[in-house]
Amino acid sequence: MSANLQASWNYPTPVHFGPGRIRELPDACKELGMGNPLLVTDPGIAQLPILEAALEANQLANIPTGVFSDVQANPNGQNVEQGVAAYRAGQHDGVIAFGGGSGIDAAKAIALMVGQDRPLWDFEDVGSNWKRVNAKGVAPIIGVPTTSGTGSEVGRASVILDEAAGVKRIIFHPTMLPSRVICDPELTVGLPAHITAAVGMDALSHNLEAICAPGNHPMADGIAAEGIRLVSEFLVRAVRYPDDIEARSAMMSASLMGATAFQKGLGAMHSMAHVIGAQLHAHHGLINAVVMPYVLCANRTAVAEKLTRLSRYLDLPDPSFMAFLDWVLALRNELGIPHTLDALGVQPEHIADFAPAAVLDPSTGTNPLPFGAAEFSDLFSNAIDGSLT
Repeated sequence: MSANLQASWNYPTPVHFGPGRIRELPDACKELGMGNPLLVTDPGIAQLPILEAALEANQLANIPTGVFSDVQANPNGQNVEQGVAAYRAGQHDGVIAFGGGSGIDAAKAIALMVGQDRPLWDFEDVGSNWKRVNAKGVAPIIGVPTTSGTGSEVGRASVILDEAAGVKRIIFHPTMLPSRVICDPELTVGLPAHITAAVGMDALSHNLEAICAPGNHPMADGIAAEGIRLVSEFLVRAVRYPDDIEARSAMMSASLMGATAFQKGLGAMHSMAHVIGAQLHAHHGLINAVVMPYVLCANRTAVAEKLTRLSRYLDLPDPSFMAFLDWVLALRNELGIPHTLDALGVQPEHIADFAPAAVLDPSTGTNPLPFGAAEFSDLFSNAIDGSLT
């Protein structure tokens, strides 16, 4: 990456990128007419100095800012309802989505729901449900990521756990895309190594499943390929040297790129991750990292040519599907990612429930090959046993 790490661009929304740019939070609030925003985050980040710095910047600019941090690692419908209640009680006029994917997803759903008179699940990303939204009622949103994985700050949807049904649902509307994004890689410096690794592999999974998804979308493919290159060059560095701002910046870029590219589609990695996360509450990025090679092998006939081209772009020896697979396996090993799903609590007895649930996940529709319950049963079994076939 260039030594000049600061930039601003408008793709897919205005993004202010670079070290120290969290100081521009008050300007973003003013641009969107926020005089009394609600900052939504998770309990862990609520205790960190990075949050204090953001609140202090707004305070110095005479912008009182409330905080709602009752958000679980896998945000659920109750978290959203409580956030909406806090927004209304504080008479807030906008939402600052501050955190990793969980905090940002919850914040975006809260911003959506403050102006709706229908239940949250009515806006699940199925068919034309999004047309039910009262778009004028959606609160303005500023996205401030503190991890480099989900890229939710440049997405138009939130993944929210429906605890009653035991499934994760995707809530979608175009107005959920934050109107301003502040990407300050200095906010990620304090992430523990294992979290940096897991969220970095999540960014890889987004870019990788986007490039493997069927259909003609050259822009998404180009973005995804460069996102994967950034992961290959900088993820291990960011894990080993947490104060390396260049590496942190590159991974934040890769995260943005993955979330921009996967408008083309995702696939079975995310189908499996959503099901496992909903039931066992394992870390989403870590699940994607574990299942990645098994899904690639299952899709081999449909993705071999794409991964051969990608391995050339990464300058891997003897470019081929196997060269790319070996690179993924080596990266996982270097980062300490478990090789099998049993390390995350997945057992053979789970397969009977998990496989049919994965078939119904929205990500399955853009998997490179059509997968039914039998294919997912084999996938879960292989990922538990460590069988790469």
